[in-house]
Amino acid sequence: MVPKGKSGFFGVRQKPSGNWGVEISDAGRRWWIGTYPSAHEAARAYDVAVWRAERPRSHLNFPEIESRAEAEMLVPQGINMKEITTKKKKTKKSSVVVSAGETDEEAMARFAWEHPEYVQAEMEYYWKREAEQKKKGPKKEDEAGPSRVIPIESYSEEDWADFSEEEEGCDDPTKEESWEQFRSSDEE
Repeated sequence: MVPKGKSGFFGVRQKPSGNWGVEISDAGRRWWIGTYPSAHEAARAYDVAVWRAERPRSHLNFPEIESRAEAEMLVPQGINMKEITTKKKKTKKSSVVVSAGETDEEAMARFAWEHPEYVQAEMEYYWKREAEQKKKGPKKEDEAGPSRVIPIESYSEEDWADFSEEEEGCDDPTKEESWEQFRSSDEE
């Protein structure tokens, strides 16, 4: 229930123009009733809104009024309830704040722990992007190979002696296991 203000009535306040404005709150929503030349008329309009909202009689400015019809007859210009829409507050986006003595990696890990919804949204974005790229097919650069070749330097011929173009394997069993693992990872 809205406390009585300077006007002495519930839901009535004086506007800078000297007229009296009326509003009512109902179920978390605010309703503008209108502007009236006197506080008494504004209070009567408020009572009509209370009757329409089916609130208890204790919320009325004039509890002696017996019915909604009687209350509406006492407001000559009637009421036109309009919902007051409030601008939604912009929610502040979470950001990473690096504390003194904390590394970037530690700060990012802390942020991911505090805001898992952002991490999930980012992962979903990249999964979606990757799926779209797979649908499109490889890029022209991928078809032709890498745009830059990085030469591998060898200091001696002995380093490459175990690997010949004719044979796939080698004499050393540990190297053979490494090559098998390498080949199986390429096939995946």
